[in-house]
Amino acid sequence: MDKIEQLQKIIDSSNKIVLFTGAGISVPSGIPDFRSATGLYNTSSGIGYRAEEIISHSFFMRNKEDFYKFYKEKMLFPEAKPNAAHIYFAKLEQAGKMLATVTQNIDGLHQLAGAKKVYELHGSVHRNYCMKCNAFYDLNYVVSQDSVPKCSKCAGTLKPDVVLYEEGLDSETLYGALNAIQSADTLIIIGTSLVVNPAASLVNYFRGKNLVLINKSETFADDRADLVIHEDCAKVCESLKIPN
Repeated sequence: MDKIEQLQKIIDSSNKIVLFTGAGISVPSGIPDFRSATGLYNTSSGIGYRAEEIISHSFFMRNKEDFYKFYKEKMLFPEAKPNAAHIYFAKLEQAGKMLATVTQNIDGLHQLAGAKKVYELHGSVHRNYCMKCNAFYDLNYVVSQDSVPKCSKCAGTLKPDVVLYEEGLDSETLYGALNAIQSADTLIIIGTSLVVNPAASLVNYFRGKNLVLINKSETFADDRADLVIHEDCAKVCESLKIPN
């Protein structure tokens, strides 16, 4: 039995699947990851600062113009579409086989694919709020604004609902993700190096039957997994069927 057949058998026999995703699941959609040789952290910011410094709370507060220059050029991909992996698991949820998706991604592609129960640990580029009056703005509004986007109601500065370095995760989202993982019979991890905490540490709470890892490179959890697939996640999911 090859690895795709093994994965299909696991999915067929599971009823409480939780999907845990990182940047790698969105690479086939044209969104670069963070830590590979060509990832966000290894490319020039174009403004003289390290990427990890720019996407910190303190940098945002003191230098909003440079933050938004980098953010708009390097982190926003409004034309990106869900790929086969996003679509497959959204359909799996609709079929009643999944409890939830837990994601480190901020791109909203799981929801665009049709997923309903999604815990976005690091927030979303699709939600933006005025720091003065808390008015909501979508991604299109932010993209359409020159330089630092301002509130049309009070002229306050907008801040993306994205967890920056030095900021804590939303407690309600974190506890929801934790409860889902603890309740899962199968945990499928796709496209994450599992090095960003506290998000990555959530997988340690899994007590179910099947731990599956789909990632192009090795992770610390490979030796704990029941099935490891080092292949393109979209191609893997193109070979899977939705159980009847």
